[in-house]
Amino acid sequence: MLKLLWLVPALPLAGFVALVLGGKRLTHGMCALIGAGSVALAALLTLAIGVEFILAPPAGQVFRQTLWNWIDVAGFTPRIGLYLDALALTMLLVVTVVGFLIHLYSTEYMRGDEGYGRFFAYMNLFVGAMCLLLLADNLLLLYLGWEGVGLCSYLLIGFWYREPDNGRAAQKAFIVTRVGDSAFALGLLLLFTALGTPDVQLLMQRAALQWPPGSALAVAAALLL
Repeated sequence: MLKLLWLVPALPLAGFVALVLGGKRLTHGMCALIGAGSVALAALLTLAIGVEFILAPPAGQVFRQTLWNWIDVAGFTPRIGLYLDALALTMLLVVTVVGFLIHLYSTEYMRGDEGYGRFFAYMNLFVGAMCLLLLADNLLLLYLGWEGVGLCSYLLIGFWYREPDNGRAAQKAFIVTRVGDSAFALGLLLLFTALGTPDVQLLMQRAALQWPPGSALAVAAALLL
């Protein structure tokens, strides 16, 4: 089951793509089935992965899955991959199970709304982005997941955009998140340039070796992040 870890973020994202491509051609029932169904599958898969992780733990209590190599330049070959440990597994269970319950509740709560399919598309993208954020083993994937979560927050806050208050709230959220995202991006760039790798685990190892307690770079990175 651990080898199927990539499907946990892929299933909600596939549901998002299907809902966007289907658009208004999809009935409310089809939207609910695709939206809630894809997240339900992700939650069940996460539960199965969790059972295997506990009963037959991987070496070092950590599972890493390389999806592909990003680039290969002068021996620099950052990879795109997933990283699962006990903490990530716990949070992944929370995201997928609670995400499914929200989807399930919304199938009736949102019934009759003209943006029914759009709502489930946003929610699927949110769950998929959150899963990427939790499982990212490198700074690039981490940032993509973070940006995806921020985008979905903006879209969901302003979902009923025809109401002026909702539109203003979405704009405020967008401005605040853009400021935070800029600092976050600078923090990631500082980590990469100072420690020479986008790999999250290597970053932590090198930071412990190269940055003494109270290091100015460590403080700057912590404040930016």
